[in-house]
Parts: sequence; structure tokens; C-alpha cells
Amino acid sequence: MGDLGLLMDGFATAVNPAYLLFALLGVIVGTAVGVLPGIGPAMTVALLLPLTYVLEPEAALIMFAGIYYGGMYGGSTTSILLNTPGESASIITALEGNAMARAGRGAAALATAAIGSFVAGTIGTIGLSLLAPTLADLAVGLGARDFVALMVVAFITVAAVLGGSPTRGLVALAVGLFVGLIGTDTLTGQQRFTFGLSTLADGIDVVVVAVGVFAVGEALLVAARMRRGPIPVIPIGGKWFTRSDLRRSWPAWLRGSLIGFPIGTIPAGGADVATFLSYGAERKVSRRKDEFGKGAIEGVAGPEAANNAAAAGVLVPLLTLGLPTSATAAVILVAFQSYGINPGPTLFTDEAPLVWALIASLYVGNLLLLVLNLPLARVWVKLLQIPRPYLYAGILTFAALGSYSVGAAVSDLVLLFVLGLVGWAMRVYGYPVAPLVIGLILGPLAEENLRRALQISQGDLGTLVGSTFTVVVYGSLLLLLAVSFWLKRRERRLGEAVLANVHESDPAPVAAGRAETPTPDPTDPTERNHP
Repeated sequence: MGDLGLLMDGFATAVNPAYLLFALLGVIVGTAVGVLPGIGPAMTVALLLPLTYVLEPEAALIMFAGIYYGGMYGGSTTSILLNTPGESASIITALEGNAMARAGRGAAALATAAIGSFVAGTIGTIGLSLLAPTLADLAVGLGARDFVALMVVAFITVAAVLGGSPTRGLVALAVGLFVGLIGTDTLTGQQRFTFGLSTLADGIDVVVVAVGVFAVGEALLVAARMRRGPIPVIPIGGKWFTRSDLRRSWPAWLRGSLIGFPIGTIPAGGADVATFLSYGAERKVSRRKDEFGKGAIEGVAGPEAANNAAAAGVLVPLLTLGLPTSATAAVILVAFQSYGINPGPTLFTDEAPLVWALIASLYVGNLLLLVLNLPLARVWVKLLQIPRPYLYAGILTFAALGSYSVGAAVSDLVLLFVLGLVGWAMRVYGYPVAPLVIGLILGPLAEENLRRALQISQGDLGTLVGSTFTVVVYGSLLLLLAVSFWLKRRERRLGEAVLANVHESDPAPVAAGRAETPTPDPTDPTERNHP
């Protein structure tokens, strides 16, 4: 009952007109950036991080949560009408959703995506409300060596699972750990890796790094691959959403939610893997297997539900353990830290009003998304008419202004664009960006806890595996890696089967729009589709 009372207090905060406005702004911006290919929630939150210096914590985090949930939904619009996923997690939606649109059933596909997102987002948020406080209570008694074990799990799983190559993930992680060490050692007062530059004595601000590798790096990549010419959009037509569509969709919504939420809570690929597993499940249980590849509504309903449920699942380890398992979660963690708040076991006690207001805002944001996206699908599609040079020039301008506002130093702008080039090069050569940011954020925390644990044990390395908790964690790590790689292989097999099925039945839905934008490889969930 205590948690329920705190949640009610959170609702009282979330429905405050000022915070409600920030929630509305977040879901609008999130949906818009989800619609635009190449601009995702992580990039948008990174761009808006400088706002944390002027906004109250509740306002900023409620808006970022709205952007996160809105971005998860927005990708379905272009997947269905353009065969161009705005987010990698929407790749699977393009297969069936675009086929439905080409058959004149785009309205029904958009409706099942919107309602399914609402249902799954609500179920996932309920799971977050129930699971997160319990997990936080269990983690309150953890010591320094226990946190070192958790950091090791975060480093290895995120680096090994995110991206197509574990080696490249570990390299990206190492770069992030190195950048996190730049500056003055808090214990000895000695400067590390500053190369004699006074501007690096205080380290590199995490906001500058996040904006650089996400926003600037992405904008440079899209500019390098930009295509000219109009983008063909399939008009929204057909019946909106019939009773038959509802009967076929609601079991898929529930199945997708049950698949997506637990997958989102572990570092196993997040929403990308969840959508493929949901699609595979729908193909197995459906009585209309012949429709898959030609526009089966279950193939839209299930994966979209899994997508949004996984988004809620990602917040469980972020809020309770301070462990981000996705790029967007890593940037939201930066937002917490900019207010001097460290997500972890004590968050639900030290910052109870804030965290419960954030969770309550997720319920409100889900409802706002449903109300906005059912009637405004045509409006979101018009965003695709924004000329790409103007769009990305604006992104670079806001990135520069935001980074300059951090320290009002020209050196920050130099670092911004150097890091932007690093982010661009990593994307070009297939190195995932998320491990770099996670290494930068968690690296100093891991170093601090490692030093503390060794000081307590007088340098005995055995203390790092000297508790039941650490043994369980490291054993779970091995199991988690095995499960994660199995899920990735399963996803790839499903992707290959999906492509084979679509090509055999009707290659048009997959081939549509390739003249303007290259369609990502569905067997690689890290591949982004850029205009």
C-alpha cells in the first residue's frame, strides 16, 4: 500500500498543468523524431540535455520520458506508410505494415500500432511500478564489491550484445572508459591523460560527449548518405479499424507485451530482439500463416506491442541499479547525474517524489500518445517533407548552442565536433556508440567502488568474489551471455526466414522505397535506416 500511495502522489505531480505540458511536449517531440528516419530518442534527449541546467528535475525527466515513449511509437508511421523504419526496433513493422498500406489498409495498420503501443506501454509501466521498488529494496544492502560486480555485468553484456560484433563493442567500451579517466584523479589530485591541456583538467563533460557522439555523429553520417528527391508516401486509406481487426489484434498485443517487457529488463538487445521474437511467435500461433508477408495485422500488432513493453522494461535496471542497457537509457542517466542524482538502490528512498512522478508520467504519456496519434497520423507524415539539409543543419546548430551553454567555452565546441567525428567514424565502421557512452558514465563509478573495495580488504583481490551476491552475479553473467547470444541467433534466423517468406510471396513490400532510402538489414537490429 505504501508504493500505491507514493504512485498516487506521483500522479498528483504528473497531472500538474506545468508538468502535464512537459509530458505533452515530450510525446509530441518523441513522435516527431520517431517519424523522421535517422533521428531517434537518444539523439533528441542528448540534444536537449542542456535544458537540465534551467529546468526542474521533474520537468526535464518527465519530458525525456515522453520523448522516449513517443520515439518508440513514431517509427511505426514511416514503417507502415514509407517502408522506412524511423527506429531500428520498427524494422519488423515495415514488413507487414507496409504490405497492409499497399493493399489499402494503412489506416488499420496505424490504428493497431497506436492502440497496441498504448496497451503494451501501460502493461510495461505496471510491471515497472511493481518490480522496480522490490528490486531496489533487495539492492539497498549492496556493498562496494557488489557494485563492482554489477558494473562488470553492465560493461560486458552491453559491449558484447549491442552491435553486430562483440569485439567492436568491447573496443567502443574501452574508448568510453578512457574518456571517463581524462581529468584530475579525485584521490591523488594528479592529472590523467590531459596531454598538458588545461581545458581537460576537469575532464570532458558528459553532456558534450553525449551530444557529440549521438547528435553530431548521426547528422554527419546522414549528410554523407543523403539522397535527393521526393519521398513517396502511401496515402492513408481503407477502413479504420474493424471488429475483425480487434479480434485478431488483442491477443497479439498481450503476447507482445509479455515477450517485450522481460526482454527489455535484461541486456539482450532490448526492443530490437523483442520485436523479432514477437513476430516469430505470431507466425507460429496464427491460423492465417498464408497472410504473413502479404499484410497480416498480427505482424504489426505483436511487434509494436513488444517494442513499447520493452521500452518500459529498460527502465527497470536503470532506475533500480543505475545500469543503462540501451543508448537512450544511457543518455537519460546523464540527465539524472546532471542534477546530482544517481539512479540506484537508494533512488526510491532518497528521491521518492521524483521517481514516482516519473513513473506516473509514463501512464499519462501513454494516454496522450493514444489520443494524439490516432487522429494525427497524416500530420506526422508531413514532417517527411522537411528538406534534409535544413533539418540536419538545425540539429548541428542546436548541438553547438547546447554544448556551448554547458561551460560557455570555445574548447567545448572543439571537443563537440571532434567527438562528432569519432561518432561518425564509429557508425561508418560498425562500432556501436552505446557502449562508449555507458563506459564513460559508469567507468568513474566502477573505479570508485573498486578502490573502496580494495581499501577495505587491504588490497586483497579475492574480496571481489568473496560474497554470495558477487558469485551469483558472475554466474548469472555467464548465463545471461549465453541467453543473449541465443536470442541474437534466434533473431537472425527469424530475420532470414521472414525475408525468404516475403520474397517468395511478394517482393514489392520489401523493395518499396529503395530508390530513395536504403532499407536496413532486418537480420541486424543495430542497423539504422538513413535518408
